Amino acid sequence: MGDTGKGLTSAVEDYLKAVYALDVEGRRATTSALAERMHVSAPSATAMMKRLAELGLVERAPYRGVVLTKKGRLCALEVVRHHRLLERYLADSLGMSLDEVHAEADKLEHVISEELEARIDAALGYPTHDPHGDPIPDTKLRIVDGPFRSLVDLGPGDTAVVVRVPDGDSELLRYLAEIAIVPGQTLELALSAPFGGPLTVRTDSGEHAIARDLAASVGIA
Repeated sequence: MGDTGKGLTSAVEDYLKAVYALDVEGRRATTSALAERMHVSAPSATAMMKRLAELGLVERAPYRGVVLTKKGRLCALEVVRHHRLLERYLADSLGMSLDEVHAEADKLEHVISEELEARIDAALGYPTHDPHGDPIPDTKLRIVDGPFRSLVDLGPGDTAVVVRVPDGDSELLRYLAEIAIVPGQTLELALSAPFGGPLTVRTDSGEHAIARDLAASVGIA
């Protein structure tokens, strides 16, 4: 892995991860978007954006806020790798639930050594995805995150296996677990309400109506 992010503070790493996440979602890393994601004031986000630029980790782009430089992207991917490997370890080795592993990995991702990261990777058999279904960057910080189908692509009567769920919201993850919408579970689309209405899915725990935007974030195979 190397020392891509060596010497960076946890706050800097968190912002880099936030900029990366916004980019993956196709959103602009503006002051308001970063402030919302990081739960800070706009002036705080602006100050950190300036700091990231001074460190050569981002560049300011007209009408786009900031974009990661090559160095910034590699630093962000290193943090993402730590986070997702830790989530996999906490879920597989310690039996923690999906809603628990994210918060714990958030704390540990900044302090894990490269040696421990390598040992965890090997002990888990070099996993390619975290428990939520997100891809784990490899040792060279390459990440493969191809297009995936979502629940909204199903028609009534179609069945599919869940391969990905949204990460980061513990309450949402607990709810999805309660209604059996977690990676590895099979479900069926029972009903698709017209005019952009909710979808009704049938799982092992019964039938459940879920919002269309939530359904769009659930990956299936």
